[in-house]
Amino acid sequence: MPTLILVRHGQSQWNLENRFTGWWDVDLTEKGVAEAVAAGELLAAKNVLPTRAFTSLQTRAIKTLHLALEACGRLWIPETKDWRLNERHYGGLTGLDKQETRDRHGDEQVHVWRRSFDVPPPVMEDGSDYDLAADARYAGIEVPRTESLKLTIERVLPYWENEILPVLASGETVIVSAHGNSLRALVKHLSAISDDDITGLEIPTGEPIVYEFDADMKCGERQYLKDR
Repeated sequence: MPTLILVRHGQSQWNLENRFTGWWDVDLTEKGVAEAVAAGELLAAKNVLPTRAFTSLQTRAIKTLHLALEACGRLWIPETKDWRLNERHYGGLTGLDKQETRDRHGDEQVHVWRRSFDVPPPVMEDGSDYDLAADARYAGIEVPRTESLKLTIERVLPYWENEILPVLASGETVIVSAHGNSLRALVKHLSAISDDDITGLEIPTGEPIVYEFDADMKCGERQYLKDR
């Protein structure tokens, strides 16, 4: 039975500092490392062992994947990294403290930027300290200037359909280690969640979500692995 495991990276340094992160490359905290290891230990305890792995080009997701795979004895499995699994790009909000941003722009405006389906934050200005256009990992890629959840979905779903789903359909147990919004895109699609409802869905760090597929590649209800 094909099985899909979704894991949001463990707590990052900017999660801890309550800053908008997006595409900026931030490492895990000690708590984030522990969350990633615990996720792998849970996979082993539940005997849900990945055979193929996908992740983004961002350190926090890559490290979470490696720590989890090591904890369940699966560090050796094939792994694919792709920018289309990156977090949503927060544009000009990148690096800002969330509370300071609310104080400056108001709770309602920040809520719209964070939680609306199709309203992106302000674009990142040219020359920003957080501009990744010259980052080697994105060579040949047009780095977004900002993204809404809708725009994030528009890059994640084709990657799912073309790259991940065929692997899953071949009978593999696939783990995807990614980010709150790129995983929200997948959960929206797999669980048929409306545009309005998906913006309120929280995906906790380091807690594996599992979907099982039948012979026709129709998936069942999403489950947190800890509840199985």
